[in-house]
Amino acid sequence: MDIIEWLWIIFSAAVILLLILDLLVFNRKSKKISLSKALLLSGFWVVLSLLFCVFLYMHPSLGVDYGKEFLTGYLIELSLSVDNLFVILSLFTIFKTPLAYQHKVLFLGILGAIVFRVIFILVGFALLEKFSWFIYVLGLILIATSFKMLFSKEEDETNKLPSDNSITKIFKKIILVTDIYYRNRFFVNIKGKVFATPLLLVLVSIEGTDILFALDSIPAVLGVSKHSFIVYSSNICAVLGLRSMFFALSGLMGLFQYLKYGLSVILFFVGSKIILSELLHQHISTELSLSVIVSIIAITILASVVTKTKNTKQSEVKY
Repeated sequence: MDIIEWLWIIFSAAVILLLILDLLVFNRKSKKISLSKALLLSGFWVVLSLLFCVFLYMHPSLGVDYGKEFLTGYLIELSLSVDNLFVILSLFTIFKTPLAYQHKVLFLGILGAIVFRVIFILVGFALLEKFSWFIYVLGLILIATSFKMLFSKEEDETNKLPSDNSITKIFKKIILVTDIYYRNRFFVNIKGKVFATPLLLVLVSIEGTDILFALDSIPAVLGVSKHSFIVYSSNICAVLGLRSMFFALSGLMGLFQYLKYGLSVILFFVGSKIILSELLHQHISTELSLSVIVSIIAITILASVVTKTKNTKQSEVKY
């Protein structure tokens, strides 16, 4: 086997091992994760991903392009994942999910996200190999998504009350649902009848958002790299740290106030890059793409911090 085949096997085995350790060893009990622990765990996943990037960059059989493409794809996927977390946070708030039970739902949501991304990656590469024009479709999807993200209103489907949410309505037609949580259980037996709990509704809603975000993220990273392993590994690395990042995010909301606008610019840039590269037969370097994406993310976070600081000072003055 060549180095890429070995990487597929070793990387996949490492992901499975880390997920098992995360669920069965480090987080067996349902409990709230403190902000300091969440930040440490988030940092661990980011450092682990960057070390893997360095390995790809320095490996003599792969070349620097693998490392650059991985880093570019990882940053895009990480940014999209943070945006996904805002939706998940909204769902937990709407369904009034107790903090102690959220980590189990997040873990299963991550598993679902990994499965959906693998499926979409395989489908995406199969379509690109069979239909060369499909690359233009990917570019148009990203451009359309960028405009949708830019002009979308906050009052979307996820912000409705649970009783009005379309997922809830469909689910309640299939199975009986309780009005209260039963610890971290998804099903409960009441007087001989099986009921789903609200925790299962939250999980189904999160898996639905995973599918929607996968439809955006896969075309984005396909615009960065044509190597299936890079697309796969950058996606998975970004997803693995979502659970700890969620608890860190809930305490650092102000840092990502303008993330939606930055992401819309990134998706528009990548979509335009795909189409122009094909039309002009001129490859846009990974270095340029990486520089643009890092700059947009940095400007977005800086603007968010400045705005939050300004608003805080104004509030103190008024007080």
